[in-house]
Amino acid sequence: MRVLVTGANGFVGKALVARLLEAGVAGRTVESLGLMDIGFADGETDPRVRRFEGSIADDRLLDTVFEQRYDAIFHLASIPGGAAERNFELGLEVNLQGTLALLERCRRQGQTGGAAPVFVFASTIAVYGAMPDQVDDATPLAPQLSYGAHKLAGEILVKDYSRRGWIDGRILRLPGIVARPPQPNGLLSAFMSDIFWRLSAGERFTCPVSSQAVAWWMSVGCCVDNFLHAAALAPAQVAARRDYTLPVLRLTIAQLVDGLAEVYGADRRGLIAYEPNEALEAAFGRQPPLDASAAEAIGFRHDGSIGQLIHNATNYA
Repeated sequence: MRVLVTGANGFVGKALVARLLEAGVAGRTVESLGLMDIGFADGETDPRVRRFEGSIADDRLLDTVFEQRYDAIFHLASIPGGAAERNFELGLEVNLQGTLALLERCRRQGQTGGAAPVFVFASTIAVYGAMPDQVDDATPLAPQLSYGAHKLAGEILVKDYSRRGWIDGRILRLPGIVARPPQPNGLLSAFMSDIFWRLSAGERFTCPVSSQAVAWWMSVGCCVDNFLHAAALAPAQVAARRDYTLPVLRLTIAQLVDGLAEVYGADRRGLIAYEPNEALEAAFGRQPPLDASAAEAIGFRHDGSIGQLIHNATNYA
């Protein structure tokens, strides 16, 4: 099986690459794995891996990447919310133009014969914008960030290219994925990961949302499980619906802190202080109940419990 991962050096990308090399997709061994990102921090010694360094919007690089055919493509590369707001041109280039350029290479591949590649697209819950009292499979999409708008446009393109038979698309709308390494990443929701690392290490943490702020949570391990499940679905299973908002755990910050205290010690409750930022809490701390019936019916899952979320988020290799 020949696989391509864009955004392969990112937080989720690295975890996905490790699983692909170890277990493949639905029992199929990965014989060739292309990794694409703007840069790579360390070397990959597995002989199946070929690394492509540069922008997904670079036509020459994409021509090189697509010198071979791919059976499955995981498109994770993006400029995230805060960074895309600060630099509109870069967000547009990577999130929208880069996605279109990638899809065009898939179309050209399809025109030369052979099966259309499975195309798993990492979208975002930012496509909803301001959320109603409950989100379900019929909730309108009205993004209020450029990042969300670019991702929604990407969803539409993935569906259209699938309709034409050039790809076999599967769209996953991701919540906040934890626990990202504590380093600058352009994500407005970075605090959702920082709280895991600071409290697990016994360090003080000032939370930018209130204790009763409620968010949607998923560990990186669970996220990778869902990506691989998406790629393993038969074409007939996604022919009628290609976009899925993934099931989540809906927890307040206080509930998460209690869970961390259960794992790491009751003293963790005394290490956290709150300085709520109203704009940040409005965006990430008032997420309503989610009915993800379509995703659950086809086999997508959340972490299961607070304890399992903490374990999966902090022990994933």
